[in-house]
Amino acid sequence: MQQPFDFFAAGELPAPELPVAEAAELAARLGVPGELKSLGSQQDQNLLIRRHGEPVAVLKIANAAFPAQETAAQDAAAALVQTAEPDLRIGTVLEVDGRPASGRFATSAGELCVRALRFLPGGTLVDRGYLAPAVVARMGAVSGRVSAALADFAHPGLDRVLQWDLREAARVVDLLAPAHPDPAARDAVRRMTDAAHATVAGLAAALPVQAGHFDLTDDNLVSAVGGRLPDGVIDFGDVSRGWRVAELAVTLSCLLHHPGGEPWTVLPAVRAFDAVRRLQEEELDALWPLVQLRGAVLVVSGAQQVAIDAANDYASSALDREWRMFAEAAAVPSAVMTGLVRDALGRDRSVRVPVGAAPLADGLSVLDLGITAPAADDGAWLAPGLEERAAAAAGGPTAAPFGVARIAAARVLQAASAPSVPTAATLFAGAHELALRAPWTGEAAVGEALELPGEGVRLRLLGVQGRGGAVTAGDPLAVVPPGGRAEVQVLAADAPDVPVLVRPEYAPGWLALAADPAPLLGLPPAPVDDALLARRDAALAGVQEHYYGDPPRIERGWRVHLVDAGGRALLDMVNNVTAIGHAHPALTAAASRQLALLNTNSRFHYAAIADFAARLTALLPAPLEKVLLVNSGSEAVDLAIRVAQAATGRRGVVAVGEAYHGWTLASDAVSTSIADNPNAVGTRPDWVHVVDAPNAYRGRHRGEDARRYGPEAAAAIRALAADGRPPAAFLAEPFFGNAGGVALPDGYLAEVYAAVRESGGLAIADEVQVGLGRLGRWFWGFEQQGVVPDVVTVAKSLGNGFPLGAVITTAEVAAGFEAEGSFFSSSGGSPVSSVVGSTVLEVIASEGLQERARVVGDRLKAGLLALAERHAIIGAVHGEGLYLGLELVRDRATREPATAETAAICDRLLLLGVVMQPTGDHKNVLKIKPPLVLPEDAADVFVARLDEVLTTGW
Repeated sequence: MQQPFDFFAAGELPAPELPVAEAAELAARLGVPGELKSLGSQQDQNLLIRRHGEPVAVLKIANAAFPAQETAAQDAAAALVQTAEPDLRIGTVLEVDGRPASGRFATSAGELCVRALRFLPGGTLVDRGYLAPAVVARMGAVSGRVSAALADFAHPGLDRVLQWDLREAARVVDLLAPAHPDPAARDAVRRMTDAAHATVAGLAAALPVQAGHFDLTDDNLVSAVGGRLPDGVIDFGDVSRGWRVAELAVTLSCLLHHPGGEPWTVLPAVRAFDAVRRLQEEELDALWPLVQLRGAVLVVSGAQQVAIDAANDYASSALDREWRMFAEAAAVPSAVMTGLVRDALGRDRSVRVPVGAAPLADGLSVLDLGITAPAADDGAWLAPGLEERAAAAAGGPTAAPFGVARIAAARVLQAASAPSVPTAATLFAGAHELALRAPWTGEAAVGEALELPGEGVRLRLLGVQGRGGAVTAGDPLAVVPPGGRAEVQVLAADAPDVPVLVRPEYAPGWLALAADPAPLLGLPPAPVDDALLARRDAALAGVQEHYYGDPPRIERGWRVHLVDAGGRALLDMVNNVTAIGHAHPALTAAASRQLALLNTNSRFHYAAIADFAARLTALLPAPLEKVLLVNSGSEAVDLAIRVAQAATGRRGVVAVGEAYHGWTLASDAVSTSIADNPNAVGTRPDWVHVVDAPNAYRGRHRGEDARRYGPEAAAAIRALAADGRPPAAFLAEPFFGNAGGVALPDGYLAEVYAAVRESGGLAIADEVQVGLGRLGRWFWGFEQQGVVPDVVTVAKSLGNGFPLGAVITTAEVAAGFEAEGSFFSSSGGSPVSSVVGSTVLEVIASEGLQERARVVGDRLKAGLLALAERHAIIGAVHGEGLYLGLELVRDRATREPATAETAAICDRLLLLGVVMQPTGDHKNVLKIKPPLVLPEDAADVFVARLDEVLTTGW
């Protein structure tokens, strides 16, 4: 009987290299004839068997060093997993005429074990590029399910010593590291191996051991054709016994080489595995050191395999990604990742200030340097020295809290977050020296920082003046000089040095190594509100949606930037509500001043309402001269319909397909978008008549044929009149917004407006999204069509996020509405609303935002058109100015909407610092409607980020 395989005794393991013709003969003898194509493998020989061009099986020729009983164990393990997890596709041995297609054959390379394995249609994940969190989670879940299936598996072929067994990682590195040609790389691998092995060695006795696949990586997890989530497992060649947690560690390691892959991005896989196979405490502590050991083993093994098997393209091509896995695993200390993993699973350990510790300092007050700090208003957070200015303004000694993200650390237009979460409390001495006393007895040491060990912790002070030596609790320890600042950390005694600021994604891991120093400073603990989303969901109706499945918590805006609670500055490319930018100082000041003066309902007499109405009508052509003020776009459309019905004495309204106009009873009635209401088309009330969406890209008439939409809509209106049902109005956006900024066909509105007016009806232009200069070349959307409507609705940008809407019409139409009685809106047209509206219009004019929309919009559109030349998923670039839509399709010929892809692209853009959302009936259009203050560099950043996503995946 052949001895079990022992890697350390076997020596070099070049893969078999049977000629393809000989391998084809073996396949035929197994009953699976066909054409063969070589596939990659590190130590075996794999070939794809095709028949009539279609894959039917994988021929696997095992390395001669592996005994037959070990191959049998692999096949038995695959069959067991298939039985236990029938919804997973498993690469089991094929059966031909009721017998397994496997055997040992005499070959030109000696006797070899040969099997035909089930081919799983689809593909592996190794070359997919970016792996979305849902994919990462599924990989972790599959890893857990396979581990559970093999928990009690026993077989004599499992007793083997493999180089991939992480119990042997230190020996493998010792043996193979000399083969690596780069001395610096060798040293890095050895250093990390020594540290990780030391941690795991102390836990080894408590780590459960069982059978496992131990190679559930992106090379061996398969997704079905057209699928994103893995549902299949291949290659049981590394089946053996090992630490149970190593199954997960192997899976995590492969995630690190993908675009966007870094240590924190593996957490969905950890959560998913733990949900299936709850990890023990010792396994949590061992997990990241094992990921590091896996990275080290891959690097040295790959180098050795290439050295002995230079023709092995598979091994050679893997070297770069193996190094990236190692480098990313080493990029964050294992103690930090352990804390991060524990936090993700709700099983964190906390460090606390020792009970009975004496005060470090007295007389401190809390200094707010967080995301919502008043000192950061009006963009002050972007100017250097914010924290020092805030401290000076506070007067006296102050302390900024531990663990609360600092707004001054936020960085704009960055693809990755900046270090923004403090692991220290920051002291500001103020005008006088701030004395610090020893909180406990110990031996102080001075180096880069002053450190004082305590019970299970160590105090670390940076930026102080002090000296070492023995101190007793309460003794003078150090001073912060006048005008100076110091950082106060309380770290676990065995923790590595912790940066003062850390990235928010890693903050829970770093903070797990530190305690809040607040008890030493006589201050309240730092606030924590991890349950905000749950509180929102508990209090709000489920129908009141929020962007993103896992939404960032946004607490500050400035111009085109949104800042989340972790200090991440995001580029806002979707917010057409805030036309003049977030937190515009002129608007803030004007609204605040008016609130201090007067705010009441619009039936009182005051200057602001008259000034605002006059300013608004001055922007519109005659005879649009009468204004009605409301609170929102929905209310404006609702009121416009009422006005038209009152003025004409009719009820019917002609609306356009695929449109959204609002949420009130009337505005919803004329909304036909199935994105917002899947039953929209079939549930319109009888007074609403719908004509085809004039969509030249996706509609019934496309390209040049789109000119037919106008005559057809006009004919439908005339038919209603001929039938004795002339409509009160035709209502449409003058630039088709819901579809993504699609321009109406030339002459469309002129033809339709003429038809509705023939029978005494009115033309309503819904300018809620497109008006006020967003198109760049035109201030109003109807100008692009060369028409003047009878009624115009305005909102969104008009209040820059403040609830304000308006209906502007002719004196004649307004007089007709008066027959219904008086009208007022308590808040619409209030003093504050009116001042807000006037200020917005003034800023649009004074800052030249219409021209900016034209210039930056042209630049942005040109960048998107350039992307369309390289990325087939882009079907069309719609729009003008800063009212753009990027339509994504799976096939440019069929124009099949890329709905799922669009949502995934938006999620990936968020990770790269860009806020974007889908629009359109098929949710396959990127809604590109940023604040009009968008600068050119921000437009370029958006194009670059989108290019990165379309290139590297979503």
